[in-house]
Amino acid sequence: MDMTASTAAKTDQINNEDLIKTGPITVTIKRVTEGPPEQPFNFHTEETPGRAYRPSKSMRRVMVAAWGTNPEAYVGRSLTLYRNPATKFGSEQTGGIEISHMSHINKPSTVAITVSRGKRKPFTVKPLAAPVQEPVRDWPTEIDATTTTAALTALYQQIRQIPGAYTDELKTAFTDRGAALKVTAAPEQTEGDAA
Repeated sequence: MDMTASTAAKTDQINNEDLIKTGPITVTIKRVTEGPPEQPFNFHTEETPGRAYRPSKSMRRVMVAAWGTNPEAYVGRSLTLYRNPATKFGSEQTGGIEISHMSHINKPSTVAITVSRGKRKPFTVKPLAAPVQEPVRDWPTEIDATTTTAALTALYQQIRQIPGAYTDELKTAFTDRGAALKVTAAPEQTEGDAA
């Protein structure tokens, strides 16, 4: 049994306590809506449905410095969020969510943020590396390029392990190539060759 779920706050936003167990999370913004006055923007993400990221004023300054002033332009961009246990709310050290990395920036971005009344410090976010995209494979060409039934079988096994990759078009391509390889491997005998 695990009591974690029973201790979670019932809320419509990502809280810093959420990141105690998970550690930093990278989220992709899918839409932006208006939030309450003290946190005027809800950044709805792909990874946390039903729970928006509501950045603090300091983190909004970081976002504006890196991405500009139009929050609707942020859709499709990604952030890595982490919990800073030293963040204060008033005089109380409550912990808070900060941004460590952002997509769509080419170099680290540094902004002066307020840490207490009249005191500011530089805060730096780093570029978030784009996820490595697997190259798109041209399966029909690879099927046609096979020269043995063993190579064709190996390619078939690869494709069958990729969800949704084995289409009717590829099924036909495999059947046709298999038939062609069998003809090449065992050419028809002529009447004179028959025993």
